[in-house]
Amino acid sequence: MATRKTKVKSSTERILAIDVGGTGLKAAIIDADGQMKTDRLRVPTPHPCTPEQLVDALVKLVEPLVEKEPPTLMSIGFPGVVRNNRILTAPHFGAEGWHDIPLADSLAQRLGGLPVRMINDAEMQGFAAIEGHGIELVLTLGTGAGTALFRDGELMPHLELAHHPVSKKGVAYDEYIGDAAREKAGNKRWNRRVEKIIGILNSLVNYDKLWIGGGNAARLTFKLPANVATVSNDAGIEGGARLWHPKSLRETRQLPEANERTGRFK
Repeated sequence: MATRKTKVKSSTERILAIDVGGTGLKAAIIDADGQMKTDRLRVPTPHPCTPEQLVDALVKLVEPLVEKEPPTLMSIGFPGVVRNNRILTAPHFGAEGWHDIPLADSLAQRLGGLPVRMINDAEMQGFAAIEGHGIELVLTLGTGAGTALFRDGELMPHLELAHHPVSKKGVAYDEYIGDAAREKAGNKRWNRRVEKIIGILNSLVNYDKLWIGGGNAARLTFKLPANVATVSNDAGIEGGARLWHPKSLRETRQLPEANERTGRFK
């Protein structure tokens, strides 16, 4: 993972933020506060998709952004288990050829060697949503179901709750409230399922706040509990700014200053 030091002010940083989804690839240039400096671009995710094909698609997607606002840093949210900037699992792309893949570095090299950080997409979205107090859980409703857990603004170790069985038949979250399940069951039944999942997660995590994001968050029709709220789908991009705050990396212990509340971005 890049640890480049710089003396430039955070106001001058231009972060290329990329949100890799099961159905769409999104990108924009943002500043250190997560505010967009360009329009958000989107293209369909190629299927089937190898790591090489994904890198090619992302390079083509971001070319106009890089030309307009040359970035100084890059953040990537990916739908799978990410550790040390490498992809360990990619459930939406298939198991074959997607283990221990240095996607972040491969893309950075194609873009001139940009310093890059990559985490799970729900975690990146969470950084844009959380308030930084107590236990906060993020649930993303998109192609599948993603989760991220924070304590007082600090990212906790990633748990793949989407693959945990949620019914006696062994059906996992992805299969229960993912987009394919919504299309098969219909919105009314799908909403009942999401309401059930909220109750399960509340019992499991005892969160102070639950944030629901992803493209299907807008399809919720029932009244949410007082400590549950939806977030903009742009959060998957905006959260990329927080990856460059040392506190965001405390869980991974990858920087010496990661245990301190200091850093360029405060």
